[in-house]
Amino acid sequence: MPLTRISIRAGKSPAFHAALAAGLYAAMRETFAVPEDDQFTVIHEHAASAFIYDPNYLGIARDDDLVMIQIIANDTRDTAQKRALYAAIARNLGRDPGVKPGNVLVTLVEVSRENWSLGDGLMSYGPPA
Repeated sequence: MPLTRISIRAGKSPAFHAALAAGLYAAMRETFAVPEDDQFTVIHEHAASAFIYDPNYLGIARDDDLVMIQIIANDTRDTAQKRALYAAIARNLGRDPGVKPGNVLVTLVEVSRENWSLGDGLMSYGPPA
């Protein structure tokens, strides 16, 4: 059950937002075995003064179309799956809505399974009480 947050500069269209969410979700389904209907994404838009980045960190060219993605997920995936995820996200977002690969920044925050409550005040994935 990944929880995803996407941060972008303000001014993009609803269709752009939808394409970001769809491309990210498709990449997670393909590489992280995320089940159907397991999509929880929040898109944040920021004014230029609140969207700060280095345009050339690690020699990767970035511009104001930068898409910062944070994925919070269970700590159950190996390095190969993570590499595949990053590549799939960049590929999907390049296809639609047309984000350059250098403008796709992804961070993965891994948590233990017992750190999720998906509703009703219950521990969703932890050991039985």
